[in-house]
Amino acid sequence: MPSPPSPQQVPVQLPAQVPVVVLAGFLGSGKTTLLNHLLHRSGGSRIGAIVNDFGAIEIDAMAVAGALGDSTVSLGNGCLCCAVDAGELDHYLDRLVNPSLGIDVVVIEASGLAEPQELVRMVLASENPRVVYGGLVEVVDAAEIDGTRARHPELDRHLGLADLVVVNKLDRTADGARVLELVRSLNDRAAVVPATYGRVDPAFFFDCRPGEERIGQLSFDDLHDDAGDGHTGHLHTAYDSLSFSSGVPIDPRRLMEFLDSRSEGLYRIKGCVDLGAYDVRNRYAVHAVGRFLRFYPEPWPPGEDRLTRLVLIGSGIDTEYLAKALEACRNDAPHTADEHGLWGVLRYVRDPDGPGAEEEPPVRSGPYPLRK
Repeated sequence: MPSPPSPQQVPVQLPAQVPVVVLAGFLGSGKTTLLNHLLHRSGGSRIGAIVNDFGAIEIDAMAVAGALGDSTVSLGNGCLCCAVDAGELDHYLDRLVNPSLGIDVVVIEASGLAEPQELVRMVLASENPRVVYGGLVEVVDAAEIDGTRARHPELDRHLGLADLVVVNKLDRTADGARVLELVRSLNDRAAVVPATYGRVDPAFFFDCRPGEERIGQLSFDDLHDDAGDGHTGHLHTAYDSLSFSSGVPIDPRRLMEFLDSRSEGLYRIKGCVDLGAYDVRNRYAVHAVGRFLRFYPEPWPPGEDRLTRLVLIGSGIDTEYLAKALEACRNDAPHTADEHGLWGVLRYVRDPDGPGAEEEPPVRSGPYPLRK
């Protein structure tokens, strides 16, 4: 009988590792749209997600929860890079990489004001043997990139750290070739992928895991640069958010008056609106980035409370005034509607079946003086 193998001869069975991909990008760049695209076209791969919203109402988490079910971890009302430490993040990762869930990849969707290098540092610091860093994906809004870089030059550094850059919303700019060339000049080692509506090949997305030499691009100084007193240099310290919820339907005319008068500092609006008797079948998802505005009518989920939920994010905004202005948008007669009241909203709805379905709706011009 052969003798048993010595300890040196016994192969070590390492646990199967799950790549953890950090999905970052400035406010309104299209991260949630991209994540939803991946979830619905994953090719059989099972995706777990950690969704970090900036605001007390977790709009982005609600947007992906239906597709993910119990594979979602939602972190609201704060910036992930400041709200939790590496040990706490490990707790959430432990849940998602548990073999019983059978998850193939985890995506951390950062808030639009997060510091990507902090999130990368936290993933690399994970003590879970099943966790492996899967790369940093940065989403760029092609139509807003010049203005965003002017306001926040540190975004060039964010792009320089990325393993994959998705240049989104190319259909909204006539200068797409210049934007792509600009992005490539800021990071000549990352893959740069053009996209509209976040449509990226999932196989390519999850193939962005860097080799050891790519991890080396994040130097020791990068990973341990505390930027003074911790988070004072982070984007989110210059921004305020307002969360608004209403069980009373919203009057569409008043809503459009509010949107017409929004200030330039009010950069991002997202959520859904209940228009009551104006459309009893649908709620209206709202998406505004800078000067861009769009509504998406969608059927009310069965059994869901009919509420308006909005998150507003901006710099130098008067949150108290904005809250009062939104309160004034409530419909005093929620069971009645005039036939023309919805027209203002419908101008910013793209009809997927009608003529011009591939065209963008009109874009509001700005800036918008804040009327008090």
